[in-house]
Amino acid sequence: RATFERAMAATGSRPRILVAEDDPDVLKMLDHVLRALGDVETARDGQEALEKAKAARPDVIVTDLMMPRMDGLTLSKQLKHDSKLAHVPVVMLTARTQPRDVIAGINAGARFYVTKPFKTEELVSKVRKALGAKA
Repeated sequence: RATFERAMAATGSRPRILVAEDDPDVLKMLDHVLRALGDVETARDGQEALEKAKAARPDVIVTDLMMPRMDGLTLSKQLKHDSKLAHVPVVMLTARTQPRDVIAGINAGARFYVTKPFKTEELVSKVRKALGAKA
């Protein structure tokens, strides 16, 4: 937690958080919860998230795994192959809990993995760690 606060103090600005989620209710909840940590921009799928990431350069990306047009794994891989976005930590959200699914997310570039359903405290903690890790 201290690392996150130091990062905010050092930059003098709020972190930019990009959230990609295709379920409107979950997207609204994520937007609401994560606004306490930074400025949130939302996307309804991985393709829209990739476009917004290229334009806005977020400090962290929170993405669902299963989405239309482009899923979270493909989004993570695309980010890691873009030299301007490769450093951005990815927090992957998914209902898939098998070890092979977690490994696939990590291999795609996700630094943090949160299984659904999740407690908001767990998500906030992982996003804080992701933001601190970037600092």
